[in-house]
Amino acid sequence: MHINIIEIVSSFLVLFAIIDVTGAVPVFLNLRSQGKTIHPEKAAIYSLAILIGFLFVGEWILKLFQLDISSFAVAGAVVLLILSIEMIFGVEIFKDDTTNMEDSSTIFPVVFPLIAGPGSFTTLLSMRAEYHTVNIIIAVLVNIGIVYLVLRFLDPVKKLLGESGSYILRKFFGVILMAISVKLLTSNMSALIASVNAG
Repeated sequence: MHINIIEIVSSFLVLFAIIDVTGAVPVFLNLRSQGKTIHPEKAAIYSLAILIGFLFVGEWILKLFQLDISSFAVAGAVVLLILSIEMIFGVEIFKDDTTNMEDSSTIFPVVFPLIAGPGSFTTLLSMRAEYHTVNIIIAVLVNIGIVYLVLRFLDPVKKLLGESGSYILRKFFGVILMAISVKLLTSNMSALIASVNAG
């Protein structure tokens, strides 16, 4: 076991910036305003399981299905783009057709692609080549702890902002999310097209 504080801090900061759970608060509030339920404990557990699982077998799974990370990034970018359209225009595109599945909103889009998404997957694969696995796992655990706290205290955040504050924040971050999704889409589409042409 090679526990290294510098590696833990570096891994934590990179993952924290990529996951950006605080920046996703308006998205979570938007889902809540649509009457959808988000379970903090389940979101944290599912996200942790996916991230740790991908850390160990992600590269193998991609090779098994002859996929690359750019494919995931493009798919995730499309989902984020649709989410941003929902936030900006106040429409509901993601219809909840899983009435018998109470965790549907928690899993999608909260766990994937907002928390455990293409950016996180790419980052984990990159860090695994550079850092010891145990340090990455610790960094993931700390980040998921923060994710849980943010989701757990969404109600106080909403009360603090008020209805008008939540509305303004939702529209503003909808535009930001759209810009991020377009950037992800364009940058990874070029990589995806290049890999297809090479194949």
